Amino acid sequence: MAALMLYLAYMGLQLFFIDHVNPLVFLFSPNFSPDAHHPGALVFILGSVFVTLFALCVGGPFGVGVGVFLSQIAPPKLATLMKPAIEILVGIPSVVYGWLGLTLLAPLIRHSTGSLTGFGLLTAGIVLSIMILPTVISLSEDALRAVHISMKEGSMALGATRWQTIWSVMLPAARSGLTVAVILGIARAIGEALAVQMVIGNSAVLPKGLLAPTAALTTEIVTDMGSAQEGTVLYHSLFSMAFLLLLIAMALILGVRLAVRRSS
Repeated sequence: MAALMLYLAYMGLQLFFIDHVNPLVFLFSPNFSPDAHHPGALVFILGSVFVTLFALCVGGPFGVGVGVFLSQIAPPKLATLMKPAIEILVGIPSVVYGWLGLTLLAPLIRHSTGSLTGFGLLTAGIVLSIMILPTVISLSEDALRAVHISMKEGSMALGATRWQTIWSVMLPAARSGLTVAVILGIARAIGEALAVQMVIGNSAVLPKGLLAPTAALTTEIVTDMGSAQEGTVLYHSLFSMAFLLLLIAMALILGVRLAVRRSS
């Protein structure tokens, strides 16, 4: 981890110390023109943030809801059947999700919304929402099953209904575990490259809506790294984006550790 961190930092910070690009330009300018010594990455940063937030708002509650169903409501045989099926979703390659989004979801959105291409934040967000579901569902179910049975039985004994017990007792008791599930889902979403690259549109412009094409940090790295010449501003800009992604992922992992520590 230290070697990876040092390498990305060494390569990425050359953009500021060797190419003399203002860090504020890199972080806050929407104009990505490395040839003109103006590699603004704001479009890609906002693209990553928006598509991740969309996936979180859609996949997060749905994943927690399925976790509640499997751990508290579903008959044992049904839960036993669904658990391996959900775990299989983790092993599906991201290119498969991207290909399904490209061939099924994008045409559906194009015909139903009047979008010119069907590519954009909406398509990428839906694909990412599906991709984070296995992580959120599995960890949510484990967190709810870890709540001691006496809390559930005590609530039911006092006259609470099943839904009152789930909402007022089980979910608050498993809050730290559910927080971990959501944060790891975010980490899964923000680092995804191939599936998002296939459906987001790959246009370096600020999105004007859910149907507008844009780009993300991961998609820009995938698109331009193969053609970037070593030592150029573009080359160092892509390493700076990778370094920024690593910092974001580390911040999320620290958030997980903080949530676990609060629960202990």
